[in-house]
Parts: sequence; structure tokens; C-alpha cells
Amino acid sequence: MQPNNSPAHLQVSEIRKSFGGTDVLKGVDLAVAPGRTTAIVGPSGSGKTTLLRLIAGFSAPDAGRIALAGSEVAGAAHWVPAHKRSVGYVAQDGALFPHLSVGANIAFGLPQRGKAAALRVGELLEMVSMDRSYAKRRPHQLSGGQQQRVALARALARQPELMLLDEPFSALDAGLRVATRRAVSQTLEQAGVTTILVTHDQAEALSFADQVAVMRDGKLAQIGSPFVVYTRPTDRATAEFLGDAVVLEAWMEGSLALCSLGGIPVRRPPAQGKVHLMLRPEQIRIATGGPIRGRVVDTDYFGPETTVRIQLEPMKGDAEHPLDPHQPVGGEIITIRHWNAMLARPGTELSLKVVGEGVVFPWSD
Repeated sequence: MQPNNSPAHLQVSEIRKSFGGTDVLKGVDLAVAPGRTTAIVGPSGSGKTTLLRLIAGFSAPDAGRIALAGSEVAGAAHWVPAHKRSVGYVAQDGALFPHLSVGANIAFGLPQRGKAAALRVGELLEMVSMDRSYAKRRPHQLSGGQQQRVALARALARQPELMLLDEPFSALDAGLRVATRRAVSQTLEQAGVTTILVTHDQAEALSFADQVAVMRDGKLAQIGSPFVVYTRPTDRATAEFLGDAVVLEAWMEGSLALCSLGGIPVRRPPAQGKVHLMLRPEQIRIATGGPIRGRVVDTDYFGPETTVRIQLEPMKGDAEHPLDPHQPVGGEIITIRHWNAMLARPGTELSLKVVGEGVVFPWSD
């Protein structure tokens, strides 16, 4: 795998696209280094698949530039069609030919014929962790996960330099989705293929990719490593889209956010005074003797973990440090996660503590 400072294999610059007078992409910039994996994540209608189709060459942008390995494939006066780009594409349903065997599906794009093609099909099946005997089966004889791996083998047959995955795991059940995603990720990593995954599944994006690009309203709201975009989102909408978030009113003084969870450290706060403070639920923990008090409102049991809704105690001032009328008063209801359902029964008073730093966003009503 290439280091992060490798020259971009894919460079998307100021890409715009409209349909019927509606702006779908509004100036998108994206760079992907060779051999790296980027996940483009966002809600339905945000422009994810449109961007992927432009990169594939299925349609042309209205403005902007796309370059692969330093060569322009879409620009003001230049456009290379899909079949002349070294790009593989795996659709949501795999799009296998139902009347062809697995072997014939994989061999469809191969230049070889006869025994040479059969040998290459066997190699490709093994590459996606399937036995060579599957070559004789038909698509309807395969599970959903197996069909997706055959679709990947067919795409790899052309030895693409860039692989595009358009929601390829969304039709699979939860357990199969994880196993198939892991197998596909390992295959592409071992082959050294630069990859872009489009998904609306936040957990999938965070676990699959080296780089996550969050798309909203036709623009990329944030691009960074999975750890950075999850723990340090640039705005509240991104924070809440990428996972459960506890958002509280707070008063920022220097690098400390004062709220009903106490004083929470914040790195490089963008504002002072009244702000929104964001923490992830896993940062708030039940702890004997913790400095924060709250009462359990209700719980939801999910087996390995329980979500617990807790009403925090209101903030209190004293004669020496009275509450500023502009500061939050606390008493909010928050949701955290805990492994012990018996410990957090409704009505129970709990002690809590906060682990790590918070993120603040400028105040907005």
C-alpha cells in the first residue's frame, strides 16, 4: 500500500453536474492516492452515485476536470468514454448475466479464450476466496455475498487501476455484509487497486476506507481519515450523520466547555461564549464516584449493549460562583451506551464521567 503522500491516482477538480435544471454536484474536489481506499458517504440524493458515474465515464460533467494517473479523462474539451478508462465498476446488485455461468461471467472481459481463459477465471475466483469449482454454477445458485464476489472478480479481470464500488453490500443481511466487505477489502488491498466505495452506511465507510469523504447537498463537507471525521467533525450535521452524538448547550471559556457534564476540554475551539458541545455516547461512562449525576429515564436492550437515556442534574451555582444568566442551565436528557442492562434500570441514580475531549460548534438556535 502506498504512503499517504503519494501523488494522486484520481484527481477530481471543481466537478459540477445538473439534471433538469437541478444542481446535483456543486464544485466537488477529491484526491485519492494510489492503492488507497476512499469511502464517499452521504444521505440519499446527496450526489454520491452521480460523482461515481462521472469518474467511471458513464456520463460527462458540466464543468470541472477528472484525471486518472495524471491523464485527463474529463475536462472542458476532452472526454474519454468508460470502456477506454482503466476502471472497474461493481454495482449494488452485482449485475451478473443470469444466462451465463460464473466462469463465463468472469471471462466476459478477458482477451484470452479457451484453456488460458479458464485458467485465469480459476485464478480470479481464488483471488476473491472462492473455489474454482464455482465456475460451472449459474448466478442463481449463489448466495448474495458470492454473487458480489463474482462481480468483483469480473471487474478485476480487466486489471483496472481504479475500482468503483456502488453500494455493493447494501442488499446483504448484516452478518453476510460484514464478511463480504472484509473479503472484498482484503482482495483489493492485496491487488494494490485504488478503490472508491459509495455508501450511505456510516459504519461501513468508517471500517472499509483509509479516507472518508462526507457528501451533503452536492458538496464534500469533510474529507479525512475515519478517526478524524468521526472524532473531529467539522460541523454538527456531519457529526450527527456519522454516528450517534450527544449535543449539549455549553459555555466556552478558553479551552474548557462548561456544561451539565462539567468542564470538558476542547482542542482549538472555533468560538467562545455560548456554543454547542458534541461528545460521542461512548465517551460518557457510568463510573462509581464519578463527578456527574443523573437519573435513568428508560433503556433499550440490544443484547451486547443497552442504550440508556439519562436526565442530567441541572447546573448549580453558589455565592462565590453564581450562574451567568447567559450560560446553559443543564438538566438535559442524554443517551449513552452500557454493557450491563441490570445496572441501569429506570429510576436509578447514576454517577458518570466523561473520557476524552469534546468538539464545539458555534451557537445557532
